[in-house]
Amino acid sequence: MPETELSIQLQTLPELPGVYQYFDKAGKILYVGKAKNLRKRVSSYFNKDLQSGKTRVLVKKIASIRHIVVGSETDALLLENNLIKEHQPRYNVLLKDDKTYPWICIKKEAFPRIFATRRMTQDGSEYFGPYTNFKTIHTLLDLIKSLYPLRTCTFDLSQKNIENEKFKVCLEYHLGNCKGACEGKESPEAYQTKVDAVREILKGNFKTSISNFKREMYAFATEMAFEKAQYIKEKIVVLENYQAKSTVVNPSIHDVDVFSILSDETAAYVNYVQIAHGSIVRSHTLELKKKLDEPQEELFQLGIIELRQRFDSKNREIYLPFPVDLGENVNIHIPKIGDKKRILELSHRNAVYFRLDKLKQIKITDPERHEKRLMAQMKKDLRMSAEPVHIECFDNSNIQGTNPVAACVVFRNGKPSKKDYRHFNIKTVEGPDDFASMEEVVFRRYKRMLEENQPLPQLIVIDGGKGQLSAALKSLEKLELRGKISIIGIAKRLEEIYFPNDSIPLYLDKKSETLKIIQQLRNEAHRFGISFHRNKRSSASLHSSLEQIKGIGEQSQLQLLNSFKSVKRISTATKEDLTKILGASKAKLVYEYFLQNPIN
Repeated sequence: MPETELSIQLQTLPELPGVYQYFDKAGKILYVGKAKNLRKRVSSYFNKDLQSGKTRVLVKKIASIRHIVVGSETDALLLENNLIKEHQPRYNVLLKDDKTYPWICIKKEAFPRIFATRRMTQDGSEYFGPYTNFKTIHTLLDLIKSLYPLRTCTFDLSQKNIENEKFKVCLEYHLGNCKGACEGKESPEAYQTKVDAVREILKGNFKTSISNFKREMYAFATEMAFEKAQYIKEKIVVLENYQAKSTVVNPSIHDVDVFSILSDETAAYVNYVQIAHGSIVRSHTLELKKKLDEPQEELFQLGIIELRQRFDSKNREIYLPFPVDLGENVNIHIPKIGDKKRILELSHRNAVYFRLDKLKQIKITDPERHEKRLMAQMKKDLRMSAEPVHIECFDNSNIQGTNPVAACVVFRNGKPSKKDYRHFNIKTVEGPDDFASMEEVVFRRYKRMLEENQPLPQLIVIDGGKGQLSAALKSLEKLELRGKISIIGIAKRLEEIYFPNDSIPLYLDKKSETLKIIQQLRNEAHRFGISFHRNKRSSASLHSSLEQIKGIGEQSQLQLLNSFKSVKRISTATKEDLTKILGASKAKLVYEYFLQNPIN
């Protein structure tokens, strides 16, 4: 479609709430969105300077626009959600359909059956759910079965069929799991009372059933029917134990929906907790795949609408961590303290755990995706222009000013690349000077890489604070690399991250994956450097003992070390063994030296 026609479409859009759809030249739907004002929202895609590269690509592909005007913002939210699920446009957040979720059905029939199902039929039956898995359903149905004997057969128990004695009681009756309604042994009214009690349990209301059972128990006890009273008491215990597992707040909080959101670079996780009569009756986390760097508020809104639709929630009270426009007929609360705040924190923890489980699964099943997500997260956290696929970290090692050395460790895609590790002997610095040593090592490392046309890292990590970072920057300036490679320093005391020309450090969350990678780099560089330093000191101390012996030159020292492998073995060798290596005169010098200077 020519651009002029697209411009005409933009000018003729109504200034009303509705849903807009973008199509490409082939007529394929690209994106679905909602708006309070269709003209303003759609025009913003074409007028403003778009920051997101993905959004710019989307706009270039738009050939035509269609819109649907609705009566209110709430209608727009619901319509957008349904259209996304129906068409699954390429540039929209992905929403998983709910066709496979199980429900508990109270069948509309004489003597209603209660059972689990994945299919909903429009026959007037009641459905509770959907539930996130069958384990929850089986637990509930087992509880119901232990409390209220109900039929499981599929017979048509009409009054006429019962009067005509068409059916006979089965094994379930003899086991005590059914009261024999098929032979008229239980009245429809008594059966319906049990169904009404089950309905309340499925809604999360245990109070009514417990009260009724207690009344029954006291009545049996008054009549001295203690065995029957004990049987009822056991049912109360079962019900109270089940209720205790799900009670999280005071019982006055009921019929409430609680939502929280957690985001990273690639997805958002919206957790939903439904509370009835002070108990959690449902908890579910929805993962939303980002497509256009959507703002958190928009994702949260979409997730809430989807979850309320999916689980058919009519609750008007909603607890959120921050305000979100959900249309009319709901009361939104932003809890600050007390039980309501604790419920919100519980929801957030569920989102955190869900995300951690997802990341662990991805790390195992799709390592490449895990690496891409990690690189994107580090790029954002460290304010970089490119993803840190190649990182190098430097650390100095000198103990009491002796044998100063430095280490450089290399990570690729967040993992150690040990074949690229490098050791450095400090050549130009006299005494223990960490700053000068860092300047020398960084200069030598990148001067050589430039000379050999090796690819430079995207990120340099310096083990140390502002002083070491400034020293490393001097070397980058000499090599005209400043600004071309991102560089940071990490100080040990509070794990603060320093940036060039910024006196205020960055404090990453202690559980941040970015911080964990930087700490791993720092620790690996320290380990690698200390190991080299220790070997160098050990070698130096060994040679220094032999060097003290007058008349024993470097060649003789090497002969001894090659034969005996250590100075300690040389010190305990016999004169005859030494003579075989060095000859009589030199052997005598070595032997007598170690008699006077034994090594412990």
